[in-house]
This record gives sequence, C-alpha cells and structure tokens, in this order.
Amino acid sequence: MNEPAKLHIQGISKAYRGDGHEVVAIDGIDLGIRNREFATILGPSGCGKSTLLRIVAGLAKPTQGSVRLDGRTISGPGRDRGMVFQSYTLFPWLTVQQNIQFGLQLGGVSRPEQDKIAQQFVHRVGLRGFEHAYPKALSGGMKQRVAIARALANNPDVLLLDEPFGALDAQTRALMQELLTQVWEEFHKTILFVTHDVEEAIFLSDRVFVMTARPGRIKAEIDVPLERPRSYELKSSETFLRLKQQALDLIREEAIKATQYKDTD
Repeated sequence: MNEPAKLHIQGISKAYRGDGHEVVAIDGIDLGIRNREFATILGPSGCGKSTLLRIVAGLAKPTQGSVRLDGRTISGPGRDRGMVFQSYTLFPWLTVQQNIQFGLQLGGVSRPEQDKIAQQFVHRVGLRGFEHAYPKALSGGMKQRVAIARALANNPDVLLLDEPFGALDAQTRALMQELLTQVWEEFHKTILFVTHDVEEAIFLSDRVFVMTARPGRIKAEIDVPLERPRSYELKSSETFLRLKQQALDLIREEAIKATQYKDTD
C-alpha cells in the first residue's frame, strides 16, 4: 500500500543531559502513519515510546529530526492532535459534560453547539446519565471514557494515546479496547497508540511498530490483517495467536538485551 503518510516522523532522536552525561532515549526513528490508520508503538518499558508520542504531540522537542502532519511541521501543541494519557487528566472541578466541552469552549464554539457535541460523545462512550457527575464519582474506566470523548470532541486530525488503559484492571481494560475499536470504526480518526501490552497492540491495530530497548529504534513492523469490526473472540483465533507470538518474541529479545546491558553497566 503506497498511500502517502498523513503523519510523517523523520529521523527523530531525543537525548537528555544529566549528572554529567548524555542519555539517548530514542535514536533515528522514521515512521509514516497513513490517513485513518490505527498504528501502535509497542516496546519494553523505558524504550522511549512515550517520549516519541510527546514529540508528536508537540509537548517535547526532538534533539534531531522532524514531525510533519499533512505536510506541516509540528513545532508545538495544536488542536489538530488530541492526546489521552495513562493518568486521569480530567479537571476535578468540572462535570463529565463540562470536561468534554472544555476544548470546545476554548475554541470559541457556541454554547448550544458545545452542548450538542458533548451529548453526542457522552452517548457514544456509554456515559449517558453521568453528564453531571464529577470525576471523583467515576471509576477508572469511566474517567478514560471521558478523556477519549474530550479528545474526540475537538475533532482532531490525529488521536494520540499514551498507554491509556495501563492503570485499569484486566476486565475493564479488555472492555475499553473493544470500545476504542468501535469508536475508531465510527469516526475513522488516524490513531497513534502506545502500549507495552502485546495482546492489546495486536487487537487494536492495523500496524504495530516494535521498538528496541533504549535507545529506542524501530526494530520491526508487523502488519495486522485481521478483519474489522473486532470483538474479544478474535483473541483466540489462529492468526491472532500467531501475530501475538511474533510480537512476544521480538519484545523478549529486547528485554533480554536490556537486562544484559544493566548487568554490564
């Protein structure tokens, strides 16, 4: 498939200085994410996945390289990118609906239109009846539904998700994965997702990019030719299990390398 990249990550490296020495977090990453593609960055802890996503979000500056979205160089945060973090980044003093409307309000959208859009997304993420609840009254999964709805309500070109289900229990996490695939099917946003969970990466994605241990580089690309829409039964299929094993083998190699590096450091 030779479709031009919507999100073009070219030669991205990031180094940090501290205690008199330099630590290279990611090194020479090249990626092209297609329009409406669900792409996942998979890798061991500490490989620089979140660093890369923060650079794409405009929240961090690369040491080298550039990121372009629809041909425009990214130099900082923008409404064309929506971000969902692992931590629950809701405003505790705002209700569910007010949290979803927050970006719309900043963007100058009229109040009636804010209400209309917020109600649409409240319904879509299954939170009808909780519009006026505050975050302290919500479970972890419900909070992340609000965060996803808030990001989508701003109609970004790209949705960036940094291990958004990492703090959830296994059952809630599986349900949130299914919800995210359904939302993607409906809105067809370009998604760049970060996780260290192999099964999650395979279940959600069109393509999975596996990173090396630090310094993070792209080790392999896995195409995921599983039909959509997807449901949890897919996880027991022969194709799914084969792809999962392929990714596990790649991650294990990097985990072993990281351990050996620490032992000889």
